[in-house]
Amino acid sequence: MRSPHKTGIAVIGGGIVGASVAYGLAARGEKVTLFDEGDIAFRAARGNLGNVWVQGKGAGGPAYADLTRRAAKDWDDFAHDLGAESGIDLHFRRPGAFFFCFTEAELERRSKTLTDLDAQATVPSRFEVMDNAGIRRLLPEAGPAVVGATFCSDDGTTNPFHLLRALLSVFERRGDYRPGHPVERLAPDGSGFRVETPQGDWLADRVILTAGLGNKVLAPGLGLFAPIRPVRGQILVTEKLKSFLRYGISFIRQTVEGGVIFGESSEEAGLDDRTTPDVIQTTAQRAVAALPLLANAQVVRSWAALRVMSPDGMPVYAESAAHPGAFLVTVHSGVTLAPFHAGPLATALSAGRLDPAWQPFSSDRFSVPAS
Repeated sequence: MRSPHKTGIAVIGGGIVGASVAYGLAARGEKVTLFDEGDIAFRAARGNLGNVWVQGKGAGGPAYADLTRRAAKDWDDFAHDLGAESGIDLHFRRPGAFFFCFTEAELERRSKTLTDLDAQATVPSRFEVMDNAGIRRLLPEAGPAVVGATFCSDDGTTNPFHLLRALLSVFERRGDYRPGHPVERLAPDGSGFRVETPQGDWLADRVILTAGLGNKVLAPGLGLFAPIRPVRGQILVTEKLKSFLRYGISFIRQTVEGGVIFGESSEEAGLDDRTTPDVIQTTAQRAVAALPLLANAQVVRSWAALRVMSPDGMPVYAESAAHPGAFLVTVHSGVTLAPFHAGPLATALSAGRLDPAWQPFSSDRFSVPAS
């Protein structure tokens, strides 16, 4: 039997969250190995429109609202620096974005939610409520079915696939990237941890779980609790159109190449990542109601993806009490929070301790099942 490889920090999971953490750790001089199952994994990025989203995020959880707002404000510098390092254009822009409402009642509820959230959050944000006429002054393509909207100038968009490629590209120069290395088992081993893969074992001083839905299976072996579930989202994309969408919409984005990508479903479907005709039809109808010009656009592809969701929708950042040095990181806003994961969180993980200010994101807030 071959002797195990050795590394300083093992990051388990090579999606946007894991790549952001690994990128940040390597930038701080840590010896990092990033284990990536590969594209056979349930990549949450496949179901991400690429929104860098502020408005409404953290409703009912002001700590999450503040975390989101700080991360979003850091996106300009983050995109510039990562783009310069990688040579990859992240297509980040921040023109502001709409959340369309199709009834007066929906608009009233939306306005109250954002007003209440702003009263609770400590990091300021900006939003305004518009009627259809106000929307059309900024976006003439908006349809008459749109009764009103909230608009937030802090919202932006990026290309999530370019983001992931850029993070991995830079990390590979500084760290040890292991694609096609699914982690089958994690266990404490002496003063560190053993990482077992079909290609061999590694011994690490610290281990960070960023494996998305895989965290639920791997976490218990390290004394961690990951109460997460898959939530399916279905996405459509059109043929390339002339650029027209100057602002973001919560469930619609026009790519730099011209295709319009849209989706907003949130389905409890287990690990079933297939599309369904009813949801695809409803999504298309709502997109056309929002932007009638899409009625004549050819849809060229549709797909579904599984997002990672905690019971309250907020991130989980935790260290194992039983096995110090083992950490859990699980979120469903990997794009928006990328600057935080590559920045303050990576700094904390490098130091080996989480900031006490992040206690609202501990898994202690959930009931831990008896062993």
